[in-house]
Amino acid sequence: MSNNVTEKTEELVLPILERLDLELVDIEFEKEGKNWFLRVFVDKTGGVDIEECGQVSEQLSEKLDAEDPVTFPYFLEVSSPGVERPLKKKKDFENNIGNNVYVKLYEPLHDSKEFEGVLKSYEDEVAVLEIKIKTRKKEIEIPFDKIAKARLAVTFN
Repeated sequence: MSNNVTEKTEELVLPILERLDLELVDIEFEKEGKNWFLRVFVDKTGGVDIEECGQVSEQLSEKLDAEDPVTFPYFLEVSSPGVERPLKKKKDFENNIGNNVYVKLYEPLHDSKEFEGVLKSYEDEVAVLEIKIKTRKKEIEIPFDKIAKARLAVTFN
């Protein structure tokens, strides 16, 4: 059911985002405690502000009410993905070369399932990360289909 709701929400929100020149980052539909939450994460170069999130929320809410893909009470939240933005699409990787990222894999690679480092390149569905092992830097290649989760990672220097 959650898949149908996210698919229908994506179908409804994409024309709204196109008009507002915003990008869809992710949609989540999940239960927390007794409540259901439909979360839509949007972004644009330079970031989104609260007014843009409000516009999307208002317009999407009207469409969701008309289409009614969820037959029980839920909360709609439209927001920015924040500084640790998820990287879900290949385009997300291409647009974040040079940034620090955290990657979690489905299965171990080089004896680890988690890596954090600088995304050096993304070509032919392979992400190249420069990671630090103690004081040494090493580049590792990670195939896109092995990545379970990825996001930008905040670093404190």
